Amino acid sequence: MSTGFFEQQDVAKRRTGLLVFLFCVAVVAIVLAVYTVVALVNVSFGLMQPDVPHGQAGPVPFWNPQLFGVVTLATVAVIALGSLYKISELSAGGEAVALMLGGRRVHPLTKDFAERQLLNVVEEMALASGVPVPPVYVLDAEDGINAFAAGHRPGDAVIGVSRGSLDYLDRDELQGVMAHEFSHILNGDMRLDLRLVGVLHGILILAVIGYYILRSGVHSGGSGKKGGAGAILLVALGLMIIGGVGLFFGRLIKSAVSRQREYLADASAVQFTRYPAGIAGALKKIGGLSRGSRINDAHAGEVSHMFFGEAVSALGLSWLGTHPPLADRIRRIDPSFDGRFPKVKARVGREPAKEKVEQAGKRHALGQTMGRAIPGAVLPGAAGIPLAALAIPGLEQILYAAAILESMPQPVTHAVREPYGARAVVYCLLLGNDEPTRNKQLGVLRERAEPQSYEETVRLTALVRQLAADARIPLADMAIPALKELAPSQYDRFCEIVEALVRADNRIELFEYALQKMLLSTLDVHFGRRKPTRTQFYALGQLGGPLSIVLGTLAHAGNKDPELAGTAYRNAMQFLDRSEPIPSRSECSLRAFDDALTQLAATSLKLKQRILDACQLCIVADEKVTTRERELVRVVAAVLECAVPLTPPAGG
Repeated sequence: MSTGFFEQQDVAKRRTGLLVFLFCVAVVAIVLAVYTVVALVNVSFGLMQPDVPHGQAGPVPFWNPQLFGVVTLATVAVIALGSLYKISELSAGGEAVALMLGGRRVHPLTKDFAERQLLNVVEEMALASGVPVPPVYVLDAEDGINAFAAGHRPGDAVIGVSRGSLDYLDRDELQGVMAHEFSHILNGDMRLDLRLVGVLHGILILAVIGYYILRSGVHSGGSGKKGGAGAILLVALGLMIIGGVGLFFGRLIKSAVSRQREYLADASAVQFTRYPAGIAGALKKIGGLSRGSRINDAHAGEVSHMFFGEAVSALGLSWLGTHPPLADRIRRIDPSFDGRFPKVKARVGREPAKEKVEQAGKRHALGQTMGRAIPGAVLPGAAGIPLAALAIPGLEQILYAAAILESMPQPVTHAVREPYGARAVVYCLLLGNDEPTRNKQLGVLRERAEPQSYEETVRLTALVRQLAADARIPLADMAIPALKELAPSQYDRFCEIVEALVRADNRIELFEYALQKMLLSTLDVHFGRRKPTRTQFYALGQLGGPLSIVLGTLAHAGNKDPELAGTAYRNAMQFLDRSEPIPSRSECSLRAFDDALTQLAATSLKLKQRILDACQLCIVADEKVTTRERELVRVVAAVLECAVPLTPPAGG
């Protein structure tokens, strides 16, 4: 295979688009099938005669435009209403999926070693990816090895893990599985996955309606006018058959969509961790476990394409499976796999301290051997895909995220994981450096904040101020799951206090702007204060002004030398095939930057990723990335609802 990772991703996305189109064709076919059933019933029982001159009535024809119109509208309406119902049910994002499957949210301060380890892995992955830390749910009733990521966007994503994954996987294997799931978050797979759930439910509704019509007809008895009872019976049976056929083809198409993305996610997971044995080991344990990756919950079939492994039986037909064959997935990662699966034992009696030491040693060894990059390295089992071509985080980012987490004082990491402490940590981050401003801000907190949050702020201030500058935004990302647990009234007060702290000295610093914007861009949507931005632009033609302000702000933020700033700016603009001149430093105010981001937020997902890539090119033009640049790019990513990998400092 000579094509690179981006070509592979484009192929997968194009194939997905084709399959979605075919699904629409299947819906059209269902409409025609429903009409066929209704028309046959009409011909048999003469329920609906076409308009003919009086006295010229004859046999009822099969084709009846009026009847076809009624059937089409009714069928499409039923499918649409069924889909809209399910889409509405899942509008809360990934949390709705986790709860539907019987998930239990893992308490951020859990004492269970396996759950604590899972949360640590997820935090590392999230910080390395540059996305808000997602809440984690455990499916306690599921003994198989499986996991999923669900949500509409990175800001409302959740991670779900079966109890079997915690019982049987070691940290490296769990990290491989989580890297796979995070690749779904970063590649934008989750949104399509939820849409497929809704559409499939719409088709299933036909079978459900047929069942209830049949049941209602049987219980009502009687022989209505013109054989009405027989007609109802035939229509009901027809709808059940059509619904079953529609569901069959829907699953077939869903399976094909999922298979392509699973291969991509497996390859991404290897790039993310640079440790193929992790995800390969997890897949091998699925093969060696009698329960495999099976999910027993009644709703598993609806969301089977979201899971890490095959969640429901494919009825012995491999082409009906939502995932590629297990051995095939393993061989793409580990070409030496001989097809024999190991015996799997639960990790009973594992010593947490021993595992922590082993993992730390392995991580140190990986850091020593991998370094900052491996020029020309090839992804194992991925047929020659160069690591440099992969647009996802790698080991460098994971190691840096882990180092940031380890640098944080335990009282701070403990506090940031519960609602009162999370608010206090944010308040600490916003406290000014000069004493008059800080005293004024503390006065605001004393007056407006809950007493417990105020006390926590006072207790943690000195510890938070000791943090390195690059740890501040990651710490805020860690606070997001706890902040999502606030009541709406508590969140409203939190927003008011944050605004008051930012404006306490009558000016807005870059970090204050970045922190407030990053947090509220995610949380406002969660609490219903703002709807997700609707797409208005599918090309950059009308966006030259906003692009120049955003990229100009980044160029000036990272380069005091106008010539170097101009070079960084032109590199980014050339990537976007634009030629607007660089705006002056005075034109690139935070207000202008904020207004420009608001306009760019209305672009399509594909354009958003290109804009983020251009931002990355701009800040690395001088081969070093400052804290100011990192914070600005993180704001861009938050507003565009995309992810941007954590950028380690030069030489780190």
